[in-house]
Amino acid sequence: MQADSALVTKIVPSPNLGPRKTDRRPSWIMLHYTGMESGVAALQLLTNPLSEVSCHYLVWEDGRIFQLVPEAARAWHAGRGSWKGEEDLNSHSIGIEIVNGGHAQGLPPYPDEQIEAVIALCQDIMARHGMAADHILAHSDTAPTRKEDPGEHFPWQRLARSGVGLWPETDTTGDTATLAGYRAGDEGQPVRALQALLAMIGYPVQITGVYDTLTEQVITAVQRRYRP
Repeated sequence: MQADSALVTKIVPSPNLGPRKTDRRPSWIMLHYTGMESGVAALQLLTNPLSEVSCHYLVWEDGRIFQLVPEAARAWHAGRGSWKGEEDLNSHSIGIEIVNGGHAQGLPPYPDEQIEAVIALCQDIMARHGMAADHILAHSDTAPTRKEDPGEHFPWQRLARSGVGLWPETDTTGDTATLAGYRAGDEGQPVRALQALLAMIGYPVQITGVYDTLTEQVITAVQRRYRP
């Protein structure tokens, strides 16, 4: 196995991979936190054949980048989810795990060295695969009913300033609970319009005209990324 990026500091092959189920190049980069007590524990999990979990890259707190799966292969990082109607996200994405304890460990901050490494790696992948800035996903974007990573402390605005992901030009401060202006059970055309806009962005929401649990969870995912 050879490194796909010159930024890789070490190759640690994971057995948890397979062929991509498409002839297209990867279209998305998906960012995760490891959500474990240490990077060592995460690496052990990601390379254990019994775990059936892997990723293409693992970024450590000090900025080191390990490659576990070749970009040409299908890593097992996304699980059940959807974006812009595509459900087999493992076949269409490159997965980057960022060493961070996540919600289970109290949402520790991301060190500067680590974020700079993530930015550089994403820029490198985007350039080689011709990905646009809006093709950077949070795991919570694609699976809002079950995932929270990379969490409220992840500096999306900082990444966007470097061309990695997008950030809204309008003010995003204020009461996060009233972002949509709706409450559970509200229904009607305005709710349907909101759901249609969320679906247009790519979020896996159903256009029912009812502000249901799924819609609320998707709004939470939007808030987690843009109004942390």
